[in-house]
Amino acid sequence: MSAQAKPSPDVNQALDSSKALVPAVVRVNEQRVARGFWPKIARTAGKIPFAADALAVFWAARDPATPRKAKALMFAGLAYFVLPTDAIPDILAGVGFTDDAAVMAAMIALVGRHLKASHKQAAREWLEKKGQG
Repeated sequence: MSAQAKPSPDVNQALDSSKALVPAVVRVNEQRVARGFWPKIARTAGKIPFAADALAVFWAARDPATPRKAKALMFAGLAYFVLPTDAIPDILAGVGFTDDAAVMAAMIALVGRHLKASHKQAAREWLEKKGQG
């Protein structure tokens, strides 16, 4: 690693529940996701292997039946995905989404039990409709 390169942030810090559950942070994350999720997923779904997971998490986070704490962590993971600047720039072919994939995997490990079959089905249907499933 060069002296100017920055190491990837620890995935656990990206999903730090002590910060992700703060109401003001939850609101900011929800706003980031509301503005940036659809443009980003539409642009990248065919390029990232975790597109179905991201979509299922999005629908779970918007589901009124999903517990508040799980939603907060879901929005934190999705907000990281939509941020234009993150640990590894998304424009780097082959490696640009590895940090996003790691954050998504960690978040699903924490709250994946709240992903319902209906969320996963909606993700598959959206990808098929867009010709990416």
